[in-house]
Amino acid sequence: MMAAAPLPALAASGQSEAAAKTQSRASIPFANRGGVWNWRAEGNRTLYFEDNHKTWYKAELMGFSPDLPFVEFIAIDTRPSGTLDRWSAVYIHGQRYPFVSFEKLDAPPGKHKVRNKAKG
Repeated sequence: MMAAAPLPALAASGQSEAAAKTQSRASIPFANRGGVWNWRAEGNRTLYFEDNHKTWYKAELMGFSPDLPFVEFIAIDTRPSGTLDRWSAVYIHGQRYPFVSFEKLDAPPGKHKVRNKAKG
């Protein structure tokens, strides 16, 4: 009976490893040739990218970008491969921001909640 107890933990560990591998392989091919359809910023460290198949991806920036919430244009650095992935970066006002993570999302990112200021 004691040997059976760790098995669920091993199964959960295997599932989390599989999820981590999937996230590490998330990519948008041909990002330098129209593979990115749309993008959206959230805060000063998070970007969302939509590919031309309407799949969304989330990228976390390595550094803090004070201009990100207000910028209307970003440049995507995909290296020579042209693929947007974990090893890519973006340029915001000439400053390069490498990605810390890049993962595929199951659904589009949510819109910002509007706070009701009329409450009394």
